[in-house]
Amino acid sequence: MSPSPPFDIRRLGPDDFALMESMMTTFGEAFADMDAYTEARPSRDYLERLLGSHHFIALTALKDDTVVGGLAAYELQKFERERSEIYIYDLAVAGAHRREGIATALIAELKIIAATRGAYVIFVQADRGDEPAIALYTKLGAREDVLHFDIKII
Repeated sequence: MSPSPPFDIRRLGPDDFALMESMMTTFGEAFADMDAYTEARPSRDYLERLLGSHHFIALTALKDDTVVGGLAAYELQKFERERSEIYIYDLAVAGAHRREGIATALIAELKIIAATRGAYVIFVQADRGDEPAIALYTKLGAREDVLHFDIKII
C-alpha cells in the first residue's frame, strides 16, 4: 500500500470563505498576477453564494492547514444532450510545493466529481510557453489545437 500524500485535497463550500481567499492569494503568487486575484476581491456574500452554487467547483490542497494549491472549475450544462462538461478555469500550485503531485491530485479529485455529475469531459486551456502546464495536461489528456478569442462587451 502506498503512503498517503503529505497534503489533503478539500472541496470548498459556502463556509470556506477564508480558504477561498487564501486560494486566490496562491493563484496570484503562482501566476505572478497579485492584482488580478487580490486587488478587487469579491464580497464575502458573493463568494459564499458562488461556493454554494452547483456550477462552481473549488478544490484546495492543504498542508498543515495552509493552502498550497487550488483548482477552480465550472460545470457547463449542454443543450444538445443531457450531459455536462467541466472547464478548469484556474489551477495553480505554490512554487515551493511543485513537483509533489498536487496538481495531478486536484485533477483526480475533479474527475471523481465530474463522474458523479455525469459529465463527459473535463477541458482546460494552457498558454503557449507554459511548458509545465502543457506537460501536465499532455500527460492527462488529449491535446486539441484551438484558437481562443476574447469578445469585448462594449
